[in-house]
Parts: sequence; C-alpha cells; structure tokens
Amino acid sequence: MTPQIPLKLLNKINSPADLRLLREDELPLLCDEIRQFIIEVISSNPGHLGASLGSVELAVAIHYAFNTPLDKLIWDVGHQAYAHKIITGRRDTFHTNRTFGGISGFPKMSESAYDAFGVGHSSTSISAALGMATAARLLNGKNEQHIAVIGDGAMTGGMAMEALNNAGVSNTNLLVILNDNGIAIDKNVGALREYLIDIVTSRAYNKLKDKVWKLMGGNTSYGKNSRAVVKQIGNALKSTILNKSNLFEAFNFRYFGPVDGHDVVRLTKLLNDIRNIPGPRLLHVITVKGKGFEKAEQDQILYHSPGMFDKTTGEIIEKPCKSLPPKYQHVFGKTIIELAEKNPKIVGVTPAMPSGCSLNMMMSVMPHRAFDVGIAEQHAVTFSAGMAARGLIPFCNIYSSFMQRAYDQVIHDVALQGLQVVFCLDRGGLVGEDGPTHHGAYDLAYFRAIPGLTIAAPMNETELRHLMYTAQLDGKGPYVIRYPRGRGLSTDWKKPFMEITAGTGRKLRGGESVAILSIGHPGNFVTEACDILQRDGILAGHFDMRFLKPIDEQMLHEVFKKYDRIVTVEDGTINGGLGSAVLEFMAANNYQARIVRLGIPDAFITQGKPEELYALCGFDTDGIVRTVRSMLNS
Repeated sequence: MTPQIPLKLLNKINSPADLRLLREDELPLLCDEIRQFIIEVISSNPGHLGASLGSVELAVAIHYAFNTPLDKLIWDVGHQAYAHKIITGRRDTFHTNRTFGGISGFPKMSESAYDAFGVGHSSTSISAALGMATAARLLNGKNEQHIAVIGDGAMTGGMAMEALNNAGVSNTNLLVILNDNGIAIDKNVGALREYLIDIVTSRAYNKLKDKVWKLMGGNTSYGKNSRAVVKQIGNALKSTILNKSNLFEAFNFRYFGPVDGHDVVRLTKLLNDIRNIPGPRLLHVITVKGKGFEKAEQDQILYHSPGMFDKTTGEIIEKPCKSLPPKYQHVFGKTIIELAEKNPKIVGVTPAMPSGCSLNMMMSVMPHRAFDVGIAEQHAVTFSAGMAARGLIPFCNIYSSFMQRAYDQVIHDVALQGLQVVFCLDRGGLVGEDGPTHHGAYDLAYFRAIPGLTIAAPMNETELRHLMYTAQLDGKGPYVIRYPRGRGLSTDWKKPFMEITAGTGRKLRGGESVAILSIGHPGNFVTEACDILQRDGILAGHFDMRFLKPIDEQMLHEVFKKYDRIVTVEDGTINGGLGSAVLEFMAANNYQARIVRLGIPDAFITQGKPEELYALCGFDTDGIVRTVRSMLNS
C-alpha cells in the first residue's frame, strides 16, 4: 500500500499540470515531501535510492518550466527518475516499483506519455533526444523542446560524445542537462571527471557563477532582454573559463553553469530563460547523490541501491541467517586475487562496475593491475585486447546485458585475432527487479555464433573457480565465463584449483525415461526436480553440459543413443542457446528424439523477483517437473 505520511502539497500533484499551479516559493516544500516519500517507499521496497534523491529538485524544476509531455524529457539510465515518476501520475502506484506486475524501475514508453523514451543502459539520452528533435522539425515543424538529463558518469560513454558531436551542428531545439554528482554507481573515473572537478572548484568559475547570476538579474524576473543577457553570459564564459577552451563549447553547445541543482527556485528561473534560446544548449548542474538522507550522502556507493533499510536511521536491514553461501560476484573477486598472485600476467578490467562485480577487491590490493575504464564497454573490450596483444591475460568483467554494447569489439578485436581475453559475464540470466533492460538473456546465443570462443557457464561457485583457473592457462585463447547475479548454493566453495578440459560436461545422475541437459546455475533446479521425480518413481538422467562451445559431443552421442525424450534447461533465450545447439547436433547426426527446450522464451521478460521470473518462464524446479511428467504422459 502507499505509505500514509503527511504530504500537504504532493497529495495534490497528479500531473505536471498540477505542479505548475503551485507558486515558486512552494517548490522547496514540495521537493522535501517528494524526498520523504521516496525514502519511505524505498526503505521497504528496495530500489535505486541515492541517484533519485539527488535529482528531486531537477525533476520538479524541469516539469515546472517545460510543457511536458509535449516537450520531450529523456532521462539517461533512469536511476535518477523516481521523482519524475511520482510527479507524472504514478505516486499512488510507486509502491509497486520494480515488483512483478508493478511499474518499471526505469522510464518506459508504454507506461506513461511522460516517459518519452525507454532507458536502462547509460549514455543514450542525447542521441534519443536529438533524434526526436530532428523528427519534430521534419514532420510538423512544432516548436517542441527536447531535454536530455545525463549523469556525468554516463557522459564518459562514447555514444554520448558521438551524440554531442552530431548535435552541435544540428541546429535543433535540444537542451542537455549534465547532472554532475561525481559518481555513477562507483566513483567516476577519467579525464572528464577531472575536467568537471576543475570547472566546479576553479576560482574563475566560482567568480563566473556570481557574474552569470548578476547578469541574469539575480532573483528578479528576466524581462524582455533575456537573449541579450544570455549572449553576455556566453561572452563571459569564453573569456574566463579556466583560461582554456570549454569542452562543450567546442562541440558548438551554448554552455551554462555550473549551478546548484538543489536550489529549485533558481533552477526553475534559469530553465525558463534557457528554453527561449534556439539551438543546442548544455546546462551543468551540480547535485549531491543521496541528498537529504545522511547515510545515503555518507556512503553513496552502498546507498545507490541499498536494499531494505530503516527509514529513520538509514541502517541496512539484514535478514537473519546463520550461514549464507557467497555470491558468485564474491567468488570472482576472491578468486581473481588468488590467480593474480600466482600469475603476474593477470589484470582486471571493468567498465564502471568494480563494486557490483567485486573487482574492487583486486583494486584494493593490486591497484596497478585492476582498471575501471568508466562507462565504456566497447573501450573495455578493445583495451583488454590491446593488453592481451602484449602478453597479459585480462579478465574483462562486464554485465551480460552491457556486453551487448561491445559485440563488434569481441568479434573484431578479440576473437578474430585469437587473443587471450577472459570475459567474465556477470548477471547472466534473469536478474530480477531491474527488468528487461538488465536481464542477461542473450549472451549464450549471440556469442555461440562467433568462431574461436570457448563459452562456459558454471553450475556452482567451485566450478566458477575452476573455469577461471582454466581460462588463464597458456594457450586458452578467448574465453567466456557467464554466471548469474546473487548467491550460489554452497558455503564450502574454496577448493584447490583444477583444470577443466574445454568441451567436457558432467553426468550427474543416470536415468531411464528422460534425459535433462542443463547449463549453468539452473542445473541446481534440475537436481531438485530429479529428486522430486525420483520419489514418484521417475528416473531422469541429469547432464551438466558446462560448455556451450565447444559442446560435449561425446556426451551428446551417449544421451541420444539411450534416450528418446530430452529436456534442455538454460537461463538464456531458447533461440540460439543450448537447446538450439542440441537440436542442431541431433539433425547433423541423424538422431531422432522428442526435445523440449526450457529457458527464456522469445519475449522481453518483465521485472520481478528471480524466482517469480523463473516460474514465469517455466524453468524453475516445478516447471521442469511438470515438463517431464507431461512428456512421459504423452
């Protein structure tokens, strides 16, 4: 249910039209209420807290100053868009955020007319807004505004720079708002971060901010001479900025800022004036991630998405448990350190996800051998290829859904050249509440088509260790290891390293009536299903394929010679994955069997708890049992 907290102004806001009925001096109170509402809801229904707390004033000011949804607002990534959702008619359903059957945790076009473009991955907003602005001009000539709100972490993505380069010569009605809080999920890295820090901290810029504000008329209305004033601002910028050229002006953008992103009244006035300026503009806004919630401000990485917490103290609420198995991410982090201590060629690479994938463990003890390259998946892959070309062995850890962005680099820069890069695909399979933009559904299928790759998926934490050890041995070539988000099943995972021969599976259980072939973590669901079936007198064979490429053909010959009923189980799309590989093998070798493929169907899967989504797709324990019984009964 929606929290019952006193919200004097927010309870009146069902759309931006209601927001615009408020006086400007009421906006700070509204922002306080929105922030309180977000904390109240997210404390018991976990989501992305810090980024949205930091962008409350920004969301209010944009919707107050612009005529949304006629004016198009595109949020980059979407972590920062909770206030936007609440303002735009989803206050009463916000408690269902990221839950099965509830509203999405990210802007989604089918959910609201105010969500002008669906987002989940970073650095897309400027390109999308530019496309919309161009289309508006070509189709009907409407004088619509197009606003892209991009975090400074997302600005490091090459796509954002490509869009700036294109937009600067487009003469379109485009406003880019750089929401600069110095952090994405982890601390921002790279030269752009240093450049933005220079802008914020330099004396020239502090002096310039005062000059800009005075030129704009301070707290007075701008009157009829706003464009003349803005021209003066541009000249002032060019003459005083850091004694060097402005990066954004080099892209032919009118640059404004930096300004305080938490002064909602001043921000509203500034947006009102900037909206009347033609052509591409960039407003640099300084915000604090976690603003207004002490714990979230103090630990911005932890409170990016903290899980359940006490709304008063901010303390994280841990579920009591004597002994939990480790997360696959923790096993990766511990294991790469062990391997790197033994093998000086090993280095670690991640595109802005060190804490999420646990490469931060290596960074803390071997900072010179672990690299966060920023939100730049394409660069991460080719950077790794460059190191491999000189004899190093990079472990390039990228979330499965983000690896989609670097597909060409894997083909052209790694596989084609046979370079020994170990791709550790975190978040393989259905990731849960983040939903379809983050599900790792396609990696098995899209990598299987690439020549020269070894593709493996461990069933448990110990197998992950063995595969990581194997991949760094001499002569292994390009190697893909994919594993899910979250915990495995065993607390006794730290076994001595063992090499696993590529293309070898494991026969875990013999059977009579049906064979179940699995790959990766869902093999654990198969183990449970076989136990249930056995109690009913059904003996199902279980084969952990372990490798998708090369696939264990010897084991497949054994299976097809004995069984005429086969079930394949995977947590990737069934189109092109393990099931498809088994069907291809059957056809190529003239076998005949009835095969049922279980996995992610040919559809985009909604958000929800992982177990809800496994059941939805039919490859949870119960789904496997039902499938086997149905096959035998037919």
